[in-house]
Amino acid sequence: MARRPRPNGTRSGAGHLVDLARETIPPVHPAGIPFVVGPATVAFLGRRHPWIARPAALTAAACALFFRHPRRVPPTHPGAVVAPADGTISLVDEAVPPPESGLGDEPLPRVSTFLSIFDVHVQRVPVAGRVTSVTHTPGAFVSADLPEASSVNERTTMTLRCHVGQSEYDVAVVQIAGLVARRIVCDPVVGDDLAIADTYGLIRFGSRVDVYLPAGTVPQVRVGQRAVGGETLFATLG
Repeated sequence: MARRPRPNGTRSGAGHLVDLARETIPPVHPAGIPFVVGPATVAFLGRRHPWIARPAALTAAACALFFRHPRRVPPTHPGAVVAPADGTISLVDEAVPPPESGLGDEPLPRVSTFLSIFDVHVQRVPVAGRVTSVTHTPGAFVSADLPEASSVNERTTMTLRCHVGQSEYDVAVVQIAGLVARRIVCDPVVGDDLAIADTYGLIRFGSRVDVYLPAGTVPQVRVGQRAVGGETLFATLG
């Protein structure tokens, strides 16, 4: 006889444990799978040799933690701009945006998020809109928590055009490499329509993400605050 489902729609027994594990343990971003599978395979093949298996297993676990990809629920009100990454707010100021952003040469409100190696490293779309430019700029690899990292480090800049009511706004989000980062992944291309909090990229092993807001926008976060990518409200347009 088939087991009846619980009244609230959840499963019981082993099925419930599986559902709970899926909700609690975040999946690994596809870009991180090779970094997990490689050492995990070494650990399995060398399981009879602890001096091989243990370091390999620890490496696989560390990579799975680094490349974790948790589910996030963004705010739903029009014009919401959310954190593009998990981390610590390192700058809330005004600065001239990167020239490739197309936002001009006047200072604009900027919010910078610094990601340590322990933070989730996927990047999320800060505001719903259409991609108008994506530019990769080679550069240095100074510490991502320094202000000059915005201009001298390797980076990828994506500009979004969004509509709030009858108004149109441009927002730029910049992935900046750090001391040990050597790979920036940015999947969207010009013309893509992106939803707020969608995963769009990843920076491997330490980084920073800047968001440049339209002139007159008032950031709603402070330096030192912890940001949750896709959920923490940075500002409201309009």
